[in-house]
Amino acid sequence: MNQWLDERLHISRLNDKFLRKAFPVHHSFFLGEITLFSLIILILTGILLALSYEPSNSLVVNSFDPGTADAPNLIPAAYHSALKINAQPFGDMLRRIHHWTANIMVAASVIHMMRVYFTGAFKKPREINWWIGMLLLIFAALTAVTGYVLPYDNYAYQTLKVIYSIAASIPWVGEWVAQAAFAGKFPGDGVIPRVYGYHIMLLPGILLGLTAAHMLIMIKQKHTQPQYAKRIAYKKIVGVPLMTQQTPIMLMLTLLFAGIVVLFSAFIPVHPVEYFGPPSTTPIENIKPDWYLLWVFGALAIIPGDLGFSLLGGDINSEFLGAIVLPTLILGLMFAVPMLDRSRENLYYAENPTNHPVRLGLGVGFMMLLIVWSVAGYKPELISAGILSNTNANTVLWIATFLLPALSFFAVQGIVRGIRSLREADARDRATFQAADD
Repeated sequence: MNQWLDERLHISRLNDKFLRKAFPVHHSFFLGEITLFSLIILILTGILLALSYEPSNSLVVNSFDPGTADAPNLIPAAYHSALKINAQPFGDMLRRIHHWTANIMVAASVIHMMRVYFTGAFKKPREINWWIGMLLLIFAALTAVTGYVLPYDNYAYQTLKVIYSIAASIPWVGEWVAQAAFAGKFPGDGVIPRVYGYHIMLLPGILLGLTAAHMLIMIKQKHTQPQYAKRIAYKKIVGVPLMTQQTPIMLMLTLLFAGIVVLFSAFIPVHPVEYFGPPSTTPIENIKPDWYLLWVFGALAIIPGDLGFSLLGGDINSEFLGAIVLPTLILGLMFAVPMLDRSRENLYYAENPTNHPVRLGLGVGFMMLLIVWSVAGYKPELISAGILSNTNANTVLWIATFLLPALSFFAVQGIVRGIRSLREADARDRATFQAADD
């Protein structure tokens, strides 16, 4: 049978090419696999949720509170289907697993990109995979955002309203872009079907395609080798083959990961659609995105609302600057990382971050900047708690925007110098003991 299949499908070549690929045995290399496991769980739970979800904002009678014959209680079909999912056995649990897995996927992607950056694994010849990884991170966040608004409760409605406003703020073509993205003026009849199409077809298709390209390039170029491999076998691939050693490890990690997600979901609820109710003209105070986009919201919050000017007939306002221009510059800088790196050697072994203090300091400073902007997203809460005042909130947050990343950078330089001093002292001690033994 094996020979019959091999003659037709060349399975032996598949085994030699892919199934014998060596995987490094190091815990940090599992971050990418956790991202992949998350995507698989999201697809499976998404299929189950789609069986009960109705992608329409047409009004239907609320079966949980029908009202009267003369005054029926009408709510959007999408919101009604979210209520029905919550009422089904394990329906709410399924929503929780789907929601928290999406957050974990974004978090694992972020930490994975941090490992790649700090160990220099974006260097030649791996620049293309760095760019693909950036695209995966962006589209993972977009996929999560589109799923966030599908229940179409008042919170989702207000969130969509903000997103539409941001798209419409683009000079010259903003209104056209917003209507093209949301199937007409908001709130239109086609907004939920359009977002649903993004969420279950377009964005997952892009994620699967990028994931396939990412893995194929990784197999072609092979992993960067961890530092311990240099001591074991210099310039040779050190690891365990996919079959039959890496696969059981991945299966155990998958089961452990799934168990943790289920346990976490059993105790931590998700977005309460019943609490916010159906879409309403009543605004929700202090509406916020999930944590991975909170830095954008914070940057938008500290930019003066009256900032703006006209250019060639187009209005450039604070919303466009804070929610589109600034994030584009940040993401553009991240895309440019391989081109900004001055070293030209091909990377074989993962680098020790402390051997590259400037890169390490810039990375820590960049993360501090995003943390500051994320905290700025809670500006109304900081003001109401008395931590900041209305008059100085923006000033304090702008000072923190420049000061804290700079302090983080110089603190890292000082710590690295201290580590180097300890290493040099240790090397001198070893040399002294070696000389005494001789």
